[in-house]
Formats: sequence, C-alpha cells, structure tokens
Amino acid sequence: MEFTLLITIIVLALIFDYINGFHDAANAIATIVATKVLTPFQAVLWAAFFNFLAYWVFGFGVADTVAKTANTMDINLVVILAGVIAAIFWNLLTWWFGIPSSSSHTLIGGFAGAAIAHAGFGAVNWYSAGKGGGMPSGVLIIAAFIVLAPLIGALISYIISIWLLNSSKKTLLPKLFTLSLMIVTILFVYSQMQFYADIKKPRFESHFWSIVLEPHNIKWFLVAFIVLSISIFCLIFSSLSLNKSDYWLRKMQLLSSASFSLGHGGNDSQKVMGIIAAAVTVYIHTSGVAQASMPDWLDVMLPNGDIEGKMPGWIPLACYSAIAAGTLSGGWKIVKTMGSKITKVTSFEGVAAETAGALTLYFTEHLKIPVSTTHTITGSIIGVGLTKRVSAVRWGVTVSLLWAWILTIPVSALLAALVYWILSIFL
Repeated sequence: MEFTLLITIIVLALIFDYINGFHDAANAIATIVATKVLTPFQAVLWAAFFNFLAYWVFGFGVADTVAKTANTMDINLVVILAGVIAAIFWNLLTWWFGIPSSSSHTLIGGFAGAAIAHAGFGAVNWYSAGKGGGMPSGVLIIAAFIVLAPLIGALISYIISIWLLNSSKKTLLPKLFTLSLMIVTILFVYSQMQFYADIKKPRFESHFWSIVLEPHNIKWFLVAFIVLSISIFCLIFSSLSLNKSDYWLRKMQLLSSASFSLGHGGNDSQKVMGIIAAAVTVYIHTSGVAQASMPDWLDVMLPNGDIEGKMPGWIPLACYSAIAAGTLSGGWKIVKTMGSKITKVTSFEGVAAETAGALTLYFTEHLKIPVSTTHTITGSIIGVGLTKRVSAVRWGVTVSLLWAWILTIPVSALLAALVYWILSIFL
C-alpha cells in the first residue's frame, strides 16, 4: 500500500510538472509573441527547448528547499498526495480562467496545508536560519518573495530600460557607464566561479572542460553573456538608425526569451524534484524500509548537514522533460493577459522585461529560493511600463493579479487540507 502511494505521488508530481509547463508557458513567450518576433508555435518550441536545456545548468538547491517545506518525520504519504492533488486542481482552475497564478506557490501551499491538517502548524517549516550566514529558508521566506520577486524584477527591468534609453543618445557618459559595467560583470562572475580544486565531482579529466561545463559555472557564464550582450548593443545603439535598432532588439529578444525559459525550467522543475525527494524520504520513514535496501532508481536522499544528497538521474531528466512537454502544449489564455493587458510591449520592452526576469530567477536559484516565474515576469513588465509613465501600466489588471497571488497559498492550503481529510477516510 505504501509503495503504491509512493508511485502514485511520483506520477501525479510529473503530471503537475506537465501542467506547470503549459500553465506557465505564457511567462516566457508572452512578450516575444506580443512583439511578433516569433509566431505562437515557434515561441513554444523555443521556450520548451530551453526549459529542457536547464537540466544541464542548474543544481538541486531549490528542490531541497521545497522538499523541506514540511518536516518529513511528522507527515505521511497521504499528506504529500493531498498536496499534489490540490496543486493540480488549482493550476487547472486558474489556467481555465486565464489567471497567471504561481504554480510554485500552489505546490508550496498544497504541501503545507495538508501537513497542517495532518499534524498541526508545527509540522510546517515556517522559518529556518541560514547556515553559515547563508539565506534563511521556510514557508515565510517563500511567501515574502510573493512581493519581493516582482519588485526585484520591476527594479531590474526599470534600470535596464533607463540604461538602454540613455545609450541611444550620442553622449559619452552612457558609454563610460556601459564599459564600467562590463568590467564589473567580468570581475564579479570570475569571483563566483568554481575552479578545478573546488569541484567535488569533476565531469572530465580535463581541467578546462571540467571548469567550463560545471553547472555552477555555466549559470554565471550565462549571466555574463546576457549582460555583456546588452552592453555591446548599448555601445553601438546611438549609431543605429531606428530600423536597424529595432532589427537588433528583435534579435536580442530571442536571447532574452531563451534566458528566461532557461530560468523557468531550472526553477520550476526543481520544485517537483523536491516533492519526489520528500515522498521517498517519508516512505522510508513510515514503511520502515532501510535506505540501503531501496532500488537504485529510488535511491533518493535529502542533504543533511555535511551529508550530500542523492538523486537518480532519471528524476531530474523526467521533471525537465515533463515541463518542456507542457510548454509545447501552450497556454494561450494566459499569453493574452501577460503580453498585452498589463502594458503595451514592444521589442525594447520585451528585451528589458525578459532579461530582468531571467537575472532575477538566476540569482534566486543561486540563493535556493523557490520563486514564482509568473510573479517575476509580471513585475518585470510593470517595471518597463513605468519608464514610459505610471499610467502606461494598467493598474486594474495588476491589482487583480496581486489578489490572485496573495490568495494562491492560503486557497491551495485549504484545498489540500480538504483533500487530505477526504483521502484519510479511504486510505
């Protein structure tokens, strides 16, 4: 019975991942479709490819945070099952009505709500101090980023927009700023890199390829590539005609959209990995099966202190494949809200918003914080709109979205609690 529940949870978690893909497809493709750089079909192919490519770029930090939403020693598999079912239901409901709610917060709310129904508020990891001065974790930190993620996205997109606008002028100061930023970016990325001696499990015998293809380093190389690409454009922007600048901005939107899709895949797929890891941990605890006797394909272990976690390769591969397949299925209802209802989007705004969204996702993933890609890109689009004028943002739509964001975690939690009580009668 316990093993059947475990397999059911894994299957439903992958279904949730697939739904997450088409529910959140609009995040990565809305602006690129709105500006007609790509057709809707081309855009979802583009986004799905980079969703899947994230498999080779990101680690499992966010997965670990999600897995520890509830104390695994205080819950059972019915709790996780109820959480996943509630998350699937809420995702489908909000997709049907075209509401760009957060799949991430749906999953967190569902997991936490079912845990509370089972063992009370003490079963949830509300707040854990960061180790060694690191970033704290817990549901309260995740909830805080309902506000912080879109604010960060808005601030970065606003700054990028102002930077681009000033670079279009034939003055020396913007060029000096751009050159200084290029130097700072290179130095910062160099300081974040892991060299051969720091890599725990080098992939290759060659020191060079082990450093270049280390996932941690790839992420920072991408940050450098994004910033330096925009910087090079800014250096020549003032010398371009209107048609030429629009041509290059449309090409750059392919880069910014790909970067955001990569961040979306890396952030959201890890959440499902975390649920699967938590389910295996709970199964071992409740069934009495020893970790050593688990089959290789289920040999999952959460990191604990100095003990490194384990995850069979098929789990991240399946999660990234599911979200990519979901993205291929589209999500056209939400595209309209994200691409046109918040503010009018051109290639200029598209580049700024998607770049800001991508950078926000990369940094929060580095801090192991599961954030909403929906909230992040919405905030980024608002930030771009503010550079024109405050009235350029349709605040009525934005307030409606904000209510959906605030209600997602508590509504998902209540749904999960209800599902848990129903399942408890039969299981």
